[in-house]
Amino acid sequence: MTQVGTDTLATRSTLEVNGKSYTYYSLRKAAERLGDVSRLPITLKVLLENMLRFEDEGFTVGQEHAQALVDWQNNPATGKEIQFRPARVLLQDFTGVPCVVDLAAMRDAIKALGGDTTRINPQVPVDLVIDHSVMVDEFGHPKAMQANMDLEYARNAERYDFLKWGSKSFQNFSAVPPGTGICHQVNLEYIARGVWSSQAPDGNLVAYPDTCVGTDSHTTMVNGLGVLGWGVGGIEAEAAMLGQPISMLIPQVVGFRLDGRLAEGVTATDLVLTCVKMLRDIGVVGSFVEFYGPGVANLSLADRATIANMAPEYGATCGFFGIDEKTLDYLRLTGRDEDTITLVEAYNREQGLWFDPAHEPVFTRTLELDMGSVVPSLAGPKRPQDRVALPQVDELFNAELKTVYGKAAAKRVEVEGRDHKIGDGDVVIAAITSCTNTSNPDVLIAAGLVAKKARERGLKPKPWVKTSLAPGSQVVTDYLIKSGLQDDLDAMGFDLVGYGCTTCIGNSGPLPGPISQAINGNDIVAASVLSGNRNFEGRVSPDVRANFLASPPLVVAYAIKGTVTEDITSTPLGQDQQGRDVMLADVWPSNLEIADLRAANIDRSMFTSRYANVYDGDEHWRAITVTASDTYQWRAGSTYIANPPFFDGMEMTPSPVLDITDARPLAILGDSVTTDHISPAGSIKEDSPAGEYLKSHQVARADFNSYGSRRGNHEVMMRGTFANIRIRNEMVPGVEGGYTLYKGGRMPIYDAAMRHQADGTPLVVIAGKEYGTGSSRDWAAKGTALLGVRAVIVESFERIHRSNLVGMGVLPLQFREGESRATLGLKADDSFTIRGVADLQPGQQVEVAVTRGDGTGFTFTTLCRIDTPNELEYFRHGGILPYVIRKLAA
Repeated sequence: MTQVGTDTLATRSTLEVNGKSYTYYSLRKAAERLGDVSRLPITLKVLLENMLRFEDEGFTVGQEHAQALVDWQNNPATGKEIQFRPARVLLQDFTGVPCVVDLAAMRDAIKALGGDTTRINPQVPVDLVIDHSVMVDEFGHPKAMQANMDLEYARNAERYDFLKWGSKSFQNFSAVPPGTGICHQVNLEYIARGVWSSQAPDGNLVAYPDTCVGTDSHTTMVNGLGVLGWGVGGIEAEAAMLGQPISMLIPQVVGFRLDGRLAEGVTATDLVLTCVKMLRDIGVVGSFVEFYGPGVANLSLADRATIANMAPEYGATCGFFGIDEKTLDYLRLTGRDEDTITLVEAYNREQGLWFDPAHEPVFTRTLELDMGSVVPSLAGPKRPQDRVALPQVDELFNAELKTVYGKAAAKRVEVEGRDHKIGDGDVVIAAITSCTNTSNPDVLIAAGLVAKKARERGLKPKPWVKTSLAPGSQVVTDYLIKSGLQDDLDAMGFDLVGYGCTTCIGNSGPLPGPISQAINGNDIVAASVLSGNRNFEGRVSPDVRANFLASPPLVVAYAIKGTVTEDITSTPLGQDQQGRDVMLADVWPSNLEIADLRAANIDRSMFTSRYANVYDGDEHWRAITVTASDTYQWRAGSTYIANPPFFDGMEMTPSPVLDITDARPLAILGDSVTTDHISPAGSIKEDSPAGEYLKSHQVARADFNSYGSRRGNHEVMMRGTFANIRIRNEMVPGVEGGYTLYKGGRMPIYDAAMRHQADGTPLVVIAGKEYGTGSSRDWAAKGTALLGVRAVIVESFERIHRSNLVGMGVLPLQFREGESRATLGLKADDSFTIRGVADLQPGQQVEVAVTRGDGTGFTFTTLCRIDTPNELEYFRHGGILPYVIRKLAA
């Protein structure tokens, strides 16, 4: 950041609302100097206001960047660097624990450099919501939630003690205790304001758009409320907390026109799965997607939030809906005060940010959808974009059996001690789970009505199905109980198991022993159906290979059906008490039924009472007593919280970045390698390097917990990098799991990486398209760096993971169009040399020299995916956090 002179854009203005005077930074005044802004997308107007405000405070990279945003209307594909400072930061506990670990370690590091430890403190509000830790150990009975909560606190006592220390030791840092809800729903229902206001140093009250970044890729959900925000890695979030701007290129903005309305019986889940496929098909990685058109007015706020939530699945930075009357209605329903609501309307109208369905801004490109054409759908069995119309699910699965698993037809095996058989395609997990739609009243009420109608006909879920209900908000429980639908869901096995991500993040818990043994002992390709946003390989359960995303009412229906091998639309779910077939259409509710129950059972008081004491927690949380301190007292031998090595030996002046010479490949991977593949969140195998480490520290198998819960310990996470049970390293063909070669011998990737480090050999990772898709987890980059990987060379990167690699000092390189590991014939015995690393420039061509095992060689050209000058600075410092520490210490 550079100080500006006196020639600012002079856009300060005053807005009077309800007797209060607010300073704001006028886009109208900016237009007088920079040119008309009326056809800028709303998202870019928000970025422009951000520039104007911080320029006035003396921090900017120059007025030409504001001009570049305005000129975007004439050239909507420009990629000029800009800086963005969010109003606040959102964390969840899986990514929040390593954030707080890093902040604690940074206090140690700045102290060692002679700096002021109080400089390591959030400068913007930070909310951490504990929602990722609860597991579905208990299910299908009334006390399941309490049992799961008790287990959660027992497993995570040290983590929660640490997070409570953070909330007491850092300013502007608040922790929402376990059992409250999923972070994105808490953000939507309580934290977000639409327009933020704070007191400036001169005493004036300043109004500005509510914006945020979060350490969870689904932070985009709040874009449904007109709050611009997106997911970033923890390291980037930490820098933002400490006042470092987010460096980015002016994005492409894709306009997605919505027309019409959803047909009878079609849900917001069906709509978002359709949008995911459409947007993945055209490619929107790194782009903003802004929804516009007359159809937007026909979507509820909850429906908009569902579509915004899955922006990571369609690859975009965010999927945005502007503020309109429905936004105000939602703010009012969820308990926001009238002063806030009045300010939101007045500010957005004055700034030209109010959504007008008849207005069409300039976009990079557009696509459109008649929502009346959307049909009930699932997505799977491995990727969210693989949407399939409901009647074709059985055909898809049976084709998958043949082509992927080499099976001619589904088989069934007897389950020991049970009077049933299970086989390929049988649904063993049916979970109403995840932030995407578990707090959308229409689909939750629809799920309850399917359960009610099925119960009335005497239907039950199949006995091999593990059923669970984990809403994103406690308000869901209130209206399900008030309407009587919770009783019906309980009767179908969908008892409340907790408030958190559960199955969607991989915390589905163990399957019953006989079911698990039957699956693994007979090579059964079992299925799960979940109302989540992620169905990547190895994520939901180690026992389940086919995972389908579905709306909550379809989750209930599939629990009753028990299999995906038969068309659920044309074959019976089961038989009623009289032996008559009961079809899906017989239990599916009408839109009117859903609307009537919603109107009768949801009101403002539910939200105000539930969020009145949101930071207080239950008796478990209140019993955690910690003392604030300047630095954290690390506990020797802890397997949960450990001081990371990122700042060991760091000096004020960074060492020169060295060339990469004779690097060996650690992994050669295919397309759509997800951050779950790179750094899994779920269960830890006993015989894995991480499992062996835990056992060596006297941790019993039952207490392994998950990779996600262990992210505060780098020793576990290093060993878990590339340890997904379904990852396929082409260096060891035909083998699933985290294995590679070292001097011709097969071994776990971690073990090989440590041997390469001992030899002084740098490493590279090679992969295909869409590398790093999925979660924002920074440990996918941290683990990569700690294994000794200096460069990652792929056909294309997903946005967040590329940024995270740069933030950890790992060089991201991209093959030229038409070239790949396959066309170049890259192999396990190749070595790679990359020179001139210290002199790299953003976006330059980089030569990679390859030496074959037989001594022959060749070179190929790649694109340096360090995209901005700011990122180059981070890279030269060894990462963004060392850069920030040196800056603050100076």
